[in-house]
Amino acid sequence: MKRILVLQGANMSALGKREPEIYGTTTAVELDALMHKHAEERGLKLEIFYTHHEGDAISRVYQAVEDGIEGVLINPAGFLHAGFALRDCLHGIQPPVVEVHMTNIDKRGRRSVTAEAAQGVITGFGIRSYLHGLNVLGELIDDRRSVVAT
Repeated sequence: MKRILVLQGANMSALGKREPEIYGTTTAVELDALMHKHAEERGLKLEIFYTHHEGDAISRVYQAVEDGIEGVLINPAGFLHAGFALRDCLHGIQPPVVEVHMTNIDKRGRRSVTAEAAQGVITGFGIRSYLHGLNVLGELIDDRRSVVAT
């Protein structure tokens, strides 16, 4: 099993309740269940962590790396504007990082500072952004494993 940390940034625990006209009505609990099911079908094991505090996000990333996590899927949410410390943390780790956003943040005039530390960013596909992100992250982990094996 490939172990992945899913890091949900500020305000994501209110998914389905906060601005449903923008983010839809799927709740955080429903999204977690969908991601776990999708991951299991692809040989991925998820650890999902929600936080409204950037320092807690940084601590969780470093702990996950210590615990042998192989990839990070992040929706920085409220941290995308000024999460420079989180960005620096992500720059400093070895596992690949994929950033996801439910909305097209470029279309909404947003710029993610944490995206600078990601291998790629998937935006604008609602909750499918997470599923696409998990697929790509699984492939990146496979690529790393094959390099190490040769």
